Amino acid sequence: MPFGTPMTATTPRFSLPLDRSALDAAMIDLDGTLVDTLGDFAEALNRMLHNLALPAIAPDAIEAMVGKGSEHLLVSVLKHVLTQAGRAPAAMELEALYDRAWPSYQAHYLAINGQFAQVYPGAREGLEALRRAGVPLACLTNKPQAFALALLRAKGLDGFFAHVFGGDAFEKQKPDPLPLLRTCEALGSLPARTLMVGDSSNDARAARAAGCPVVLVTYGYNHGEPVQQVDADGWVGSLAQLLPAGAAAADVVQD
Repeated sequence: MPFGTPMTATTPRFSLPLDRSALDAAMIDLDGTLVDTLGDFAEALNRMLHNLALPAIAPDAIEAMVGKGSEHLLVSVLKHVLTQAGRAPAAMELEALYDRAWPSYQAHYLAINGQFAQVYPGAREGLEALRRAGVPLACLTNKPQAFALALLRAKGLDGFFAHVFGGDAFEKQKPDPLPLLRTCEALGSLPARTLMVGDSSNDARAARAAGCPVVLVTYGYNHGEPVQQVDADGWVGSLAQLLPAGAAAADVVQD
């Protein structure tokens, strides 16, 4: 089915692997899509909590909090550990604690960025297939720009992307459509022909609002909810499944 056809959450708009001629560019999320960064989050957050003399937090609890930007993550973690300790925080207390937590978290995350993270199986192969097929790529994430660039370099993935846009690159973050629309402008492609690939409802909601097709990976985080219940155009268990094996730029149908 062509992009733009109405669908339900359980009926893909198109078949997978993708028809290369149906897209001009693609935007790829980072955390939970390309790289499993839960270990990095757990290490940096627990070092921060130790600095604040607060209890540690388990990785399983962090997983449901990832994907909505660093500010949301820190506030969620602080609320969680204080509530678990029987100290439900007032707004003013939380704000004061956040002001101390943020620089500590930044310092710790920059120090360990990528050391406790792994590239997902098939992610590199999927990026290589998209590059062979001549699909211009942008990495679009809610992760702060400096963190995103450093992580991509550490994992040897930075060379795949013409553009990298973090959560502080634009006035708004996903699920707002603005980052996707600005990224389409940078790629020189129309939203309807620019694929969004992510792992969560944030990516899907942003894509829907921007008018972009969206495919979600079945691993990743998605705020602790089943990703197959999200309104998307398709789901893959690996980025290597996006394009047919051996897809190349020569497969593009020219007008």
